[in-house]
Amino acid sequence: MYEDFYRLRKKPFQLNADIEFFYNSKIHQKALTYMRYGITKGEGFIVITGTPGTGKTLLVKQLVNSLNKEKVAMGVIVSSQVGANDLLGVIATAFGMPKRSENKAELLANIERFFIEQVMSGKKVLLIIDEAQNLPKDALEELRMLSNFERNGRLLLQTFLVGQTQLTEKLVSPEMEQFSQRIVATCQLKPFNEEETRNYILFRLKKVGWQKNPEFTEEVFSLVSEYCQGIPRRINSLCDRLFLFGYLEELRLFDGEQVRKVIADIEEEAAPLNESYFDMSDPELEENVMVNGSLEQRVAALENTIAKLRQALGVKS
Repeated sequence: MYEDFYRLRKKPFQLNADIEFFYNSKIHQKALTYMRYGITKGEGFIVITGTPGTGKTLLVKQLVNSLNKEKVAMGVIVSSQVGANDLLGVIATAFGMPKRSENKAELLANIERFFIEQVMSGKKVLLIIDEAQNLPKDALEELRMLSNFERNGRLLLQTFLVGQTQLTEKLVSPEMEQFSQRIVATCQLKPFNEEETRNYILFRLKKVGWQKNPEFTEEVFSLVSEYCQGIPRRINSLCDRLFLFGYLEELRLFDGEQVRKVIADIEEEAAPLNESYFDMSDPELEENVMVNGSLEQRVAALENTIAKLRQALGVKS
């Protein structure tokens, strides 16, 4: 919508993880260096963590895109509470292996055989698990056992665990000591400071052909940094709304006043979603929300109802 008005090639602040917009900040560069080091080492675990929105998924895409597929056999999993009993089948699928058996011993033998074949052909074997904080401890223990696979004294599998900061808390617990001893390196993706926020915004704009239309006052960057707390996904969301506002108002210059207006609009829209706005534990109020509430409120009420039904039926989410 606003791309034509500002003569941009495409939207600069889209929320999807587009590899074209990978911003190689110092902390992302450090994480990539650790991951590439892990590949050369070819054993143990590399752990990358960060709060939601700090660019973990885009980091994984950047790494995958840069690897030579002729030299690395790679499987990528997005974890969603995968238990130990299902993990081996998921891993087999991630590597493109046919799941020939439900028997755990046979499945393990097939996976080990596949790893050996890849290594014998000159490849390294890399498993990447995104959203790894969702893995229960028994699944992590299964991964530890897979990390023991070796041939002629050479370990066969390298694993990258990428997840939110809860993953670190899980891995440092006393019962995970054997696992933590196999961690080769860890890196936490931290939010941008004000200067990095400014550079990040300008980087994305230049990627789509920005020619200083619109222009920005320095206050814009400081306000965006403060409000978004240096989280890239939040920065994208706020800047996208700022450009939409600028298009509607036909602005050629953004200053602090416009940023404050957009922030006020965002917070006003978010107010009905605040838990204090309505108590979803009250059946009568929940019914009223379903009839008279906004779209966002009705969706929240419906999700609450589904969650209660799942709980009543004993269905795991």
